[in-house]
Amino acid sequence: MKILVTGGAGFIGSALVRRLLETSEDEVVVVDNFTYAANPASILPLEADARFRIARMDIADRDRIFGLFEVEQPDAVMHLAAESHVDRSIMDTTPFIETNVIGTHVLLEAARAHWNKFKGAAREQFRFLHVSTDEVYGSLGETGAFSETTPYDPSSPYSASKAASDHLV
Repeated sequence: MKILVTGGAGFIGSALVRRLLETSEDEVVVVDNFTYAANPASILPLEADARFRIARMDIADRDRIFGLFEVEQPDAVMHLAAESHVDRSIMDTTPFIETNVIGTHVLLEAARAHWNKFKGAAREQFRFLHVSTDEVYGSLGETGAFSETTPYDPSSPYSASKAASDHLV
């Protein structure tokens, strides 16, 4: 199986990539733009593994993402890439819209075009996993818990952009 992991150089993404390589025979292609949130040191040691590759690109770059799907022919996408941090989103919303909304849209369109080429079992087995944030549900307060049935209540440009990406997915 070949898995594209977006945001694979981030804190959570790199842990996922390491885990996939340690516990499976899967090939892993990290798609990351290596912005402020990336930590190249967390994945560069993995380059010695023949099952691991890095594709340095912006997920909102339609031509490059469609080309990546064409070259890599993934069996699954694990979409963790996101602009995050509430304070940064208040200062400038543009990167949040471009990555979280447009980037997710581009990935979905590329995945759909790729999936449409499949037949039979490959089509049934293809997966697109989107990782969100609890912040789409608003503030929790002192007690309680969110669930998938909690109404959306984003309260920052960051959480609104993640809520938008959730709704696209």
